[in-house]
Amino acid sequence: METKKGNCHCGAVEFEVDLANGLENLRRCNCSLCRRKGSIIASVPIAGLRVVKGADMLTLYQWNTNTAKHYFCKVCGIYTHHQRRSNPTQFGFNVACIEGVDPFQLTGIAVGDGASQTLL
Repeated sequence: METKKGNCHCGAVEFEVDLANGLENLRRCNCSLCRRKGSIIASVPIAGLRVVKGADMLTLYQWNTNTAKHYFCKVCGIYTHHQRRSNPTQFGFNVACIEGVDPFQLTGIAVGDGASQTLL
């Protein structure tokens, strides 16, 4: 198990993710929100993501079924993570927030069809 650190742009929010096999199952989603934010997402079990600084600096955004819970930094607006609608026992997280990851170097990113609610 490897633990990676992540943070928002301004540093008000810091989190850790436990990765059993490194960054895997990378994807984008074409739902109305994800299409606009353009993030590359990976997932971990709920217990595998911990906000270690700035939980009070996160704001929650929900819409439609209000199942998914999308978290953004109140200061800089960066999306850090979300509790998934398709699997509420997991957090999806913004891979670009992970220290040392350059999302422009990642290849083979799958696209989930969240617009039709057929997800990976």
